Amino acid sequence: MFGFSVFMNQDLTQSDLAQMEELAVSFKGMFTSMHIPEDDSASYRKRLGVIGAFAKKHQLSLMVDISGNALAEAGFSIDHLEDLLTLGVTGLRMDYAIDNRQIAQFSRQMRIALNASTLTEKDVHELRAYDADFTQLEAWHNYYPRPETGLDAQWVQEKNRWLKDQGFYVQVFVPGDDRLRGPLYAGLPTLEDHRDMSPFAAAIAMQQSGTVDAVYIGDGGLTPQSIKQFNDYLQNGFITLRVKDCGSAYLDNVVGMHQNRQDEARDVLRSADARFGEVRMVKAEAPQLRQKGAVTIDNELYLRYMGEIQVCKSVLPADPRVNVAAQVIDADVPLIQHIHAGMQFKIERDEENE
Repeated sequence: MFGFSVFMNQDLTQSDLAQMEELAVSFKGMFTSMHIPEDDSASYRKRLGVIGAFAKKHQLSLMVDISGNALAEAGFSIDHLEDLLTLGVTGLRMDYAIDNRQIAQFSRQMRIALNASTLTEKDVHELRAYDADFTQLEAWHNYYPRPETGLDAQWVQEKNRWLKDQGFYVQVFVPGDDRLRGPLYAGLPTLEDHRDMSPFAAAIAMQQSGTVDAVYIGDGGLTPQSIKQFNDYLQNGFITLRVKDCGSAYLDNVVGMHQNRQDEARDVLRSADARFGEVRMVKAEAPQLRQKGAVTIDNELYLRYMGEIQVCKSVLPADPRVNVAAQVIDADVPLIQHIHAGMQFKIERDEENE
């Protein structure tokens, strides 16, 4: 499941609401944080009402991060969670100030998220002893605004396996690429490896890790190009690879929908249908080194393989029988390793940078 974040530090603008409408087409969850200054409590209650109404209208889950006296400062009571449910809030992410006995009690009323990184065997034992409803419990990792403080990928994988074994639903954040959250504007990822990665590539990597149930965008925005990639994948089931022109006469030949062959190759994605049916003459062009992400088409020197379209998974040497027709943009190169046997992918021009 994929979700997005909405922050309450200011009133939602028409632009904010328009993007939320776009995201609600494919995303199924929302996250917001109620870390509030005391003198702004009235604004936060109003803003949470707007976000909650949107969540209910679009049938989205809404997880709210609370800390300390945040609920009380906004005019809510932790003893009357039904008020939040009425607004459209479906879950609360609890901090360390709330003990496991209370958490177990709350889990019988709504979904409760705990800090995935700091959960211990002792916590799990206590939650079971207090009869927590583990079908309502989630383990959410933090996001890390400061560069170099994001979590280690291997450590997160191991932690997530343990959390899954305990019965938790596991969530992580990946960075956005529009309207990054201040004051550092350096993305809001869980993993440090994802800080400079495109949101879609980071999200697909986490989804395919096998240890994550939900991936949320940490920052408050995505570019139109990223939204399109998510929608292509979540609505239509294919991964889009954006490419740049390499000066080949055969760029138009490789643009379009493809399916990776069922017999998955080590070095390349092989378009299953590219050289079958009517194949136009492909003249040889100057051979060049095939970088990772090179999109190639076999020329007439490859005889019956003429017209085969491939995407390179690694650097391959120049071959006079192979034309380099396009190059996957750097942001999308990490996606190639996630296109497996039989998966559909689309090659399209990177219009933003043309």
